[in-house]
Amino acid sequence: MCAAVAVPSELFASLSPPPPGAAVAFTLRLAEALHRYGTPSHRLEGLMQRVSERLGLEGRFFSTPTSLFASFGPPEALRTSLIRVEPGDLDLERLTLLDVLADDVIQGRLTPAEGARKVESILAMPARYGTGLQLFCWALAGGAAGRLFGGGLREVCVAALSSLVIGTLGELTQRQPNTARVLEPVAAILSSAFAVLAASYFGPLSVQVATVAGLIVLLPGLSLTVAINELATRHLISGTSRLTAAALVFLQLGFGVALGSRLATILPPPTLAPLPPALPMWTQVVALALSPVAVGVLFRAGPRDWGWIAAACTFAFVGSRLGALLLGAQLGAFVGALLLGIASNALARLRNRPSVTTVVPGLMLLVPGSVGFRSLSSLLERDVVAGVDTAFNMLMVAVALAAGLLSANALVPPRKVL
Repeated sequence: MCAAVAVPSELFASLSPPPPGAAVAFTLRLAEALHRYGTPSHRLEGLMQRVSERLGLEGRFFSTPTSLFASFGPPEALRTSLIRVEPGDLDLERLTLLDVLADDVIQGRLTPAEGARKVESILAMPARYGTGLQLFCWALAGGAAGRLFGGGLREVCVAALSSLVIGTLGELTQRQPNTARVLEPVAAILSSAFAVLAASYFGPLSVQVATVAGLIVLLPGLSLTVAINELATRHLISGTSRLTAAALVFLQLGFGVALGSRLATILPPPTLAPLPPALPMWTQVVALALSPVAVGVLFRAGPRDWGWIAAACTFAFVGSRLGALLLGAQLGAFVGALLLGIASNALARLRNRPSVTTVVPGLMLLVPGSVGFRSLSSLLERDVVAGVDTAFNMLMVAVALAAGLLSANALVPPRKVL
């Protein structure tokens, strides 16, 4: 008779499936954290479905911009959880860390209980960048946008100042929900007022360019593009909600600009002088080079991703200009989004990192926020035909961006859900 061989209990523990309670707790905590840092519904639901399947759970997930539903078990005996969440700011570094953590738990390098504790440690991480650097990048984003929109030195300076003041206001109100909800109209009033004051006292400038560039960080063009993408992937409730929220932000900004521009009626009229000569072309290249720095800090990307973000922004910008030459101004964004998506998916496969790290910053140079703002401005000035025409162009750009990203995913399927 063969003697029994003693097997260490640790081996049985490593071979046995994780306790359902621990797996459910990790899945819920991971979903809440991903939602907090700006993961769209179609990506969030896909990732959570993959995590639950690998952990041996029968899970169903439904995400909206303000809530998250998760059900576990067979249909006749479901255990459902409802998590009420507030849409948070995009944090690319934390999203990358959460994606790596999900892989570690799926591959068995961490237990679900350890993964849940790691989620808490990621949420408790201190801010990567200080307030001073973030405010500097607010100003940098406004100034760079002023040049990319075709403005001169005065427009760049006014936009940078407006964006700096708006960023300071945002930092002061981010911990007070009641005051944070009025940030958009107050910011629009300030940006428009600064542009009007500068035009009256410091010489001729394009008030519209200075105003729009000063509001560039708050323009909901990215939210609009994400909403169209969610609608295209049949996530209708989330896409409709996000689309309504983006429209509301446009209305708030338009109201603020209309109120701020009323200063022009009580100020002395601007001097009638020709606009200063346009800045040389190399200044636009400098603005394009500085934009990724501002985007990387404002989206809280890790320093190791800054180079890739700069490459993605340049790729998207050049692709959109090439697309405009081939397909026209409205559909040129399709080529930029297609090239950006293909490059980001290929890079994500090589680096084993989520493609959202480079897709989102690249989209910032393509989103139709400024087009939508001009549409609203035309409607407020009772120019209905121009307003409707510009609004249609904005929707066409948003649809072109979504189509480009979906086509890129079909041509080069991403290895990761994020």
